[in-house]
Amino acid sequence: MLPAWGCQRQVMSRRLYGPIWKSTFGHYRNINIGSPVVLEQLLRQEGKYPMRSDMALWKEHRDTRRLPYGPFTEEGERWYRLRQVLNKRLLKPSEALLYADAIGEVVSDLMVRLREERSRSPSGVLVGDVANLLYRFALEGISYILFETRIGCLKQQVPAETQHFIDSINLMFKNSIFATVLPRWSRKVLPFWDRYLDSWDTIFAFGKRLIDRKMEELEGQVERGTEVSGYLSYLLASGRLSLDEVYGSVAELLLAGVDTTSNTLSWALYHLSRDQDIQETLYQELKAVVPADRFPAAEDIPKLPMLRAIIKETLRVYPVVPTNARVFYEKDIVIGDYLFPKNTLFVLAHYAMSHDETYFPEPERFLPQRWLRGHGSPHHPFSSIPFGYGVRACVGRRIAELEMHLALARMIQAFEVRPDPRGVEVTSVSRIVLVADKPINLEFIARPGAP
Repeated sequence: MLPAWGCQRQVMSRRLYGPIWKSTFGHYRNINIGSPVVLEQLLRQEGKYPMRSDMALWKEHRDTRRLPYGPFTEEGERWYRLRQVLNKRLLKPSEALLYADAIGEVVSDLMVRLREERSRSPSGVLVGDVANLLYRFALEGISYILFETRIGCLKQQVPAETQHFIDSINLMFKNSIFATVLPRWSRKVLPFWDRYLDSWDTIFAFGKRLIDRKMEELEGQVERGTEVSGYLSYLLASGRLSLDEVYGSVAELLLAGVDTTSNTLSWALYHLSRDQDIQETLYQELKAVVPADRFPAAEDIPKLPMLRAIIKETLRVYPVVPTNARVFYEKDIVIGDYLFPKNTLFVLAHYAMSHDETYFPEPERFLPQRWLRGHGSPHHPFSSIPFGYGVRACVGRRIAELEMHLALARMIQAFEVRPDPRGVEVTSVSRIVLVADKPINLEFIARPGAP
């Protein structure tokens, strides 16, 4: 859910009121958690079926259109059974490696598109709005993994159907803000509610078409005795989910990893362009591990500590979801000396915690070395948890990490990244997820001898 204030207000509230404070947002009454110590106490009391929040808006669309729930909207035992099936082939690092070739293929297309974008600029090196390009890269990647087919996000001319789908995702998030803040009676007189529903309709319809197409392919493969592989093939062939459950799950999974990958890569490139020493350290690390005649691969990542540290630091400075929530429907919760009755909505102020100088000295500075072994002071394990915690953690975490590591390594191997020559400063703003307040434009200077 979206906080009623910006991220800096989150930090100020923690300083003013301490680790726990009350607030309101629309009709929600919140208990805010701004300390990793308190957060750990809270999350370790989660039961078998933790709830982020009631996801009321998403559920309203499903109920209105009589559509199935997915992993973000389902609750209780049904949610747990759904996640058990979805987790397989996604959540373990070894399972994510199954998709390394697919991700590598999409990264290669990203590099082609990046070169085309820079060549069309007057200077021959400037790429405007890198976040938009990286958003399309991330969406193409997760779609390729889920549907086992390319949808054309990285083509020079994006297919109309795919572009309509991309636009609908943006409109859904935009209108969900109005639906959360404005009173229910305004839905009948203002257009935001119908636009919200229509956007979700497009998202579901897009996924359904691709799933139905895969169903036809699978029937043909089974008839020919061909072994099936791939994530959607696994879901459809496992027999553990109904077709309706697959429709609902895939529609929601499509949205899970796109913002994480695209925003994190955008911010990482922005900071590397502004700190040439860190960028050079990463480049030299890549040169030492990856031979000059090949591209970085999944097996190289464990040998690239600076690469991993840069992604961790970017996710600390810019947590993609600056707040999320937990609701304990079945029991009261005790935190320290406080008893909170069941149905309390806890808002987890991740931005405030990852910018707490107690755990991260100079929290506003981009310092990847703080994540390297032997550098910096130890931080609380719950002070930066960008992918969540426990059974409710992000199901697409391993895929997103693999995408980010491979894409960033490939870009730095091929290019020296420099800031916008106009000296434009970019800051973050919270719009459900944390995004840049203006387009990030960067220069990409080809490195001699890069493969």
